[in-house]
Amino acid sequence: MPAEPKIAELAPNVDELTSYDKEHAVAYMRLLDADADKADWREIARIVLGLDPTAEPDRARRTFESHLTRAKWLAGHGYRDLLRSGWPKQ
Repeated sequence: MPAEPKIAELAPNVDELTSYDKEHAVAYMRLLDADADKADWREIARIVLGLDPTAEPDRARRTFESHLTRAKWLAGHGYRDLLRSGWPKQ
C-alpha cells in the first residue's frame, strides 16, 4: 500500500474539488467518522493527520479544524465531483 499523502497545514478553501482533496479523500472520511464518534480532536489529529498536539497545539488544532471543515464540505457538496471523477485509487 502506498504511503499516505503529506498533510498540508491548511486544507483547500475553494468551492471545487482539488487534486489535494482527491489525494486526501480517505483522511477526510476518517475525520468524519472520528468526529461522528465524538473523538477528542487531539486524538484525531494524532491518528488521522499524523500531528503531535502536545508539541504543536496551535498548529495541530488549526490543521485539524481546516481539514474537518473541508471534509464536511466534501461530504455535503464536493462528493458529486469526486464520484464523477472516480474514487482515488490507493
